[in-house]
Amino acid sequence: MFPQSSSPENHVAYPMNIGEAAHAAGVTAKMIRHYESLGLIAEASRTDAGYRQYTARDVTVLRFIRQSRSLGFAIRQIEQLLGLWADTQRESRDVKALAREHIADLDRKMAEMAQMKAALETMASACHGDQRADCPILRTLSSDAAAAMPIPKRAEKQPRADRTRRNDATPPTHGGLMAWMHGLGSPGAIGHA
Repeated sequence: MFPQSSSPENHVAYPMNIGEAAHAAGVTAKMIRHYESLGLIAEASRTDAGYRQYTARDVTVLRFIRQSRSLGFAIRQIEQLLGLWADTQRESRDVKALAREHIADLDRKMAEMAQMKAALETMASACHGDQRADCPILRTLSSDAAAAMPIPKRAEKQPRADRTRRNDATPPTHGGLMAWMHGLGSPGAIGHA
């Protein structure tokens, strides 16, 4: 089904237990169990005593997943990549399209992070960082302009009772961050202490 690893591993004996497979693939045993639960790898065969056993193919697939994760591919994308890898009739254009889609996503995330960094740099430069209690950073974060800042995805996934309530019903947007950042550049947007 999946291609075998191109590097010979004469010193490795298969089948392996979960710890050996984890070491050989560069992942943890916990991640192997997680990938099994997601269906990214087939459930391992078991010994009579109930211990998992992994083949060379399993370890190759685990390495593939690890390397895909190290490039930032999401689980959904890794499922697609695994499907393409296993399909001997695949067209490389499909793999390239998936990679290009991921590159575009990374570019978007990098642009958002650059904007966040610029906003933080602006706030930090306005703060004296001395013995004064007045802090332009805290003042800006508590202002109405801060309400336009996007909420990180982790905050959106928290249980409803743990979320901070916003005064307006408008969801945070990328455009809101831009407007907020432009407001930072206007006179008096961040007062010096």
